[in-house]
Amino acid sequence: MRRAVCPGSFDPIHNGHLEVIARAAGLFDEVIVAVSTNYAKKYRFTLEERIDMARETLASLRGIVVEPVGEGLLAEYCKQRGVSAIVKGLRSSSDFDYELPMATMNRQLSGVETVFLPTEGHYLHLSSTLIKEVFNLGGSVSDYVPRSVLKRLLAGESSPDQPRRG
Repeated sequence: MRRAVCPGSFDPIHNGHLEVIARAAGLFDEVIVAVSTNYAKKYRFTLEERIDMARETLASLRGIVVEPVGEGLLAEYCKQRGVSAIVKGLRSSSDFDYELPMATMNRQLSGVETVFLPTEGHYLHLSSTLIKEVFNLGGSVSDYVPRSVLKRLLAGESSPDQPRRG
């Protein structure tokens, strides 16, 4: 079985993520959407909420598994889960510059390859940070996020350290 992982914090998952994950699902038998926690970041949504939104959004795609990464290195997680590739979406050359050293280190640590998929043009500007900022300032993000995310944003769900809008 060809198994890949699409890692990320997905706070929140947006249509750019979905496009890359759907394309990865066409290339691999199974794609694990591995939801991570970077303790240097402040999150709007809890880990459980981020996992729930990803599962709700991706339920119609075949071969997708959503789970937390847990503690430790992504390379070790890949080794434990039998993953042969990490799939990363690239929006620009700065994404490539950021991702390339990690891809090389992951390959050296565990043999896992990284596959870079260029993002579709109409998603090049999307980031979870930008979506949260636009939403918090009163802008509409409905064209950029799945319904399950929009519903949670409008309902004011958030982790305790982030403001609730509404």
